[in-house]
Amino acid sequence: MVKTDIEIARASQMKPINEIGEKLGIASEHLVPYGHTKAKIDSTFIESLKDRPNGKLILVTAISPTPAGEGKTTTTVGLGDGLNSIGKKTAMCLREPSLGPCFGMKGGAAGGGYAQVVPMEDINLHFTGDFHAIGAAHNLLSALIDNHIKWENKSNLDPQQITWRRVMDMNDRTLRDIVIALGSAANGITRQTGFDITVASEIMAIFCLATDLADLQRRIGNIIVGYTPNKEPVYARDINAEGAMTVLLKDAFSPNLVQTLENNPAFIHGGPFANIAHGCNSAVATQTALKLADYVVTEAGFGADLGAEKFFDIKCRKTGLKPDAAVLVATVRALKMHGGVAKDELNNENVDALKKGLDNLGRHLRNLGQFGVPVVVGINHFTADTDAEVQAIIEYCAEFGVEACVCKHWADGSKGTQELAHKVVGLVESGAAQFRTLYPDTMPLFEKIRHIARTLYGADDIAADKAVRDKLASWQKEFGHFPVCMAKTQYSFSTDPALLGAPSNHIVPIREVRLSAGAEFIVVVCGSIMTMPGLPRVPSANNIKLNDEGLIDGLF
Repeated sequence: MVKTDIEIARASQMKPINEIGEKLGIASEHLVPYGHTKAKIDSTFIESLKDRPNGKLILVTAISPTPAGEGKTTTTVGLGDGLNSIGKKTAMCLREPSLGPCFGMKGGAAGGGYAQVVPMEDINLHFTGDFHAIGAAHNLLSALIDNHIKWENKSNLDPQQITWRRVMDMNDRTLRDIVIALGSAANGITRQTGFDITVASEIMAIFCLATDLADLQRRIGNIIVGYTPNKEPVYARDINAEGAMTVLLKDAFSPNLVQTLENNPAFIHGGPFANIAHGCNSAVATQTALKLADYVVTEAGFGADLGAEKFFDIKCRKTGLKPDAAVLVATVRALKMHGGVAKDELNNENVDALKKGLDNLGRHLRNLGQFGVPVVVGINHFTADTDAEVQAIIEYCAEFGVEACVCKHWADGSKGTQELAHKVVGLVESGAAQFRTLYPDTMPLFEKIRHIARTLYGADDIAADKAVRDKLASWQKEFGHFPVCMAKTQYSFSTDPALLGAPSNHIVPIREVRLSAGAEFIVVVCGSIMTMPGLPRVPSANNIKLNDEGLIDGLF
């Protein structure tokens, strides 16, 4: 009988977290333990590392996700273990999972099989409380805004032009559009607003892009919370909110250290979604890992058109990071689904459908090539994969001058990724990386959006009504140097999640644009994407429970 992920994790032999820290040269006095197996790293120790040289940075990304599964986080963990097993001092940098999708449809995000980070239950649930701190800081600002309006409103903030919504780390569609302050005048000014999920919060984005606490407070002060009747922006600093908000985030801002099943170090910190935010773990965790390890393996959410693009164009642009190589994760199953095979038929060999689905892989390879980062394809292995299907992928990648190899980390741990690890080391040591962003800071905002749509999505053009165009035009002078953060379905290069493969000649409709002046990017909401997800018909929460022994069942 095959063990579940949680059964494998529960059977692991975790080491005390101070021993994991020692692998990276972190003395126990620089760790702030949360129990025996997880800890935060002291900020003064991080500051002492600033003059050390950086290690090599490897990004793990993927083809467009499908219900068949791609295993990007699992591959990230497997590759990190594989690099350690061949003698490379390696750390992994991952995002923290959100409770919303954990109890919804996606499930947990701690890897799987024998390529996991542990303690798995803690990581997928409350962990060290970072998301609670981010939600509290965000909602403190919401409370201060409404209180500011009630008492004097010195900033002249127009209640009907407040742009700051509330957040909650749970999928709840009923909160997308609400009316607050009903009842008597003592309850405040009645107005229409709504909730986003915490991982879509601008505080989350700021948290993950800030380089230190001073930068965090500066960025929080720059948040635009709304406008005056004359359309002048009102900032968080105008209502004296940034100090208290930073205090709430002070402890959370320190990176979290945990371990893999093979007792290798992993930083898990921050977690913006990749389809509605920028999809990367915190900059401070990545920068800290680069000072402590020779190789750092990190991931960016969903497919390379979203996560990798934002990793390159937002995170790397803002922090000066320069990736040395990328791994593009693909599965036989997902490629067959992109080729038109139904989910219940994926276990049957179908080379013709797979070859059709390879168009999706090909577009991602071409897209990654535009960033000047050398790529290797990791074929995440499933037991039903046939030799002919795997060979078709390898031969297709060779047409791009890209190597591909089978990865069996889910079943075999580091032994299943040693070939991939050697190929990654070869790419890094070749010095082939010539990293560049997709567009310059000076490109106008509207053209940045169009350039991404045409260059990466295969679109003919974008469509935006006058209100959207006018907003972008009004922001151009002061904020035109900002990158853009595309909020789009992860399932397709288009805005139609049912349009799989590599669609071309489509139009990308821009429904809304949001100015994130603190995070320093423009959010571009495309199609029907929602910043507050809903639960599916049968949510994962229905199967999560405590068993008779008091242990968690159903978490994956």
